[in-house]
Amino acid sequence: MLREFKAFVMRGNVLDLAIAVILGAAFGKVVTSFTSDVLMPPLGLALGHVDMTNLFIDLSGTHHATLAEAKAAGAATINYGVFLNTIVDFLIVAFVIFLLIRQVNRLKGPVAEAEAPRTRECPECLSMVPALAHRCAQCTSVLPPPTVAIV
Repeated sequence: MLREFKAFVMRGNVLDLAIAVILGAAFGKVVTSFTSDVLMPPLGLALGHVDMTNLFIDLSGTHHATLAEAKAAGAATINYGVFLNTIVDFLIVAFVIFLLIRQVNRLKGPVAEAEAPRTRECPECLSMVPALAHRCAQCTSVLPPPTVAIV
């Protein structure tokens, strides 16, 4: 069982997936830090000296100055500022992934179109005949026109 597990883990796609998960988690932390520490403070300043993480609705009916104070008091809150930060994080990650996949697709080049079949089956004797043939070479029956356009 241990040998099978080692073979499973050492397969290329499992290792690739593990590396992708680790790099994705690290990239997510970088984007979260960029959003909360670099992007949102100037945005909050432009919106009137607002700390985006302290935007919340207090459902308890009492007034708390900060989200941390409301949480310490055990008040029920809707933390829409934190939610906005998470949305910005997601949009940045999604945009970077879009750019990455777009670049990978460019490097791969154009996708080759499927080649038209060169042969088809005779409906009478079931032998393979050239796709453009009008008669079967085996049974000499007349073949119907090809159903696929052949170039």
